[in-house]
Amino acid sequence: MISKELLDILACPVCKAPLSLGTDTLKCSACRRVYPIRDGIPILLEEEGRIENQ
Repeated sequence: MISKELLDILACPVCKAPLSLGTDTLKCSACRRVYPIRDGIPILLEEEGRIENQ
């Protein structure tokens, strides 16, 4: 699980907006990209993010 302190400093690598915690993902509300969390490690690479449909 990602700690609150870490979540507070993480930002979307594309648009720099704050991220929110989803189920095994981190979500950007600004550009709607979703980044995976694998083995407790957030993968914040632009090529790993996918745009979530509304």
